[in-house]
Amino acid sequence: MLNMTLYKQEMKGSLKILILFAAVISMYVAIIISMYDPEMMAMLDSFYNAMPEIMAAVGMNAGATSLIGFMISYLYGFILLIFPMVFCIIRGNGLIAKYTDNGSMVTFLAAPVKRRTVAATQMSVLISGILLLVIYTTGLEAVIAEMSFPGELIFSELLKINAALLCLHLFIGGICFLTSCIFSDSRYSIAFGAGIPALMYILQMLANAGEKAQTAKYFTFFTLFDPTGILADARSAVIGAVVLGIGAIILYMIGITVFCKKDLHI
Repeated sequence: MLNMTLYKQEMKGSLKILILFAAVISMYVAIIISMYDPEMMAMLDSFYNAMPEIMAAVGMNAGATSLIGFMISYLYGFILLIFPMVFCIIRGNGLIAKYTDNGSMVTFLAAPVKRRTVAATQMSVLISGILLLVIYTTGLEAVIAEMSFPGELIFSELLKINAALLCLHLFIGGICFLTSCIFSDSRYSIAFGAGIPALMYILQMLANAGEKAQTAKYFTFFTLFDPTGILADARSAVIGAVVLGIGAIILYMIGITVFCKKDLHI
């Protein structure tokens, strides 16, 4: 059960942030896809050869032979991970902990609205924002690829990869939502809501950077997102995406339960 008045109000609050992140993603997607030509690919490969550890750390790899492979190398290791993650962090904190911290939650709960309804509504706002961002990105990639290189991109492959990307960001959103429900102080909500995903990404960078730090991949959930494996229909990659999706559901449900039971001092 959702409170549609609250949902519409919060979605308006998400709109400006969504537009900002959509604009940034649009710029990067347009630039990266436009680089898919022999000369630019050769230049990027030379950068990789000059700085292999740094390029690998942010998920960029040389030698792509197809447009979708090129996009995986230069979009799905950093750009399409970091910017939606920052959106999750900002909105995750702003939907619960911010209101609890500044006392506005009193207003919400003074009305004849159950805590579970408030929590479920705020959760839906976060999920809707993530979904809109991924859908927009998918459409943008498809349009720019078709305009720049007609027939090069297989849309079904893009859908599979972005479905896994959605699972990843729903999981990250679940972490941010849970910490927002646990902590009544925005400082702690942001510290843990931002700190946990950031730490996990740093561990992923270390794992990508070289063999000496490869064991770090066992300590980060980013390892479960494997776009190359998804493209190849690798069972482990599909299972990883499913685990992220199920984990996201669990995190959101725990967040709602914690919020319903916590003492808000109101």
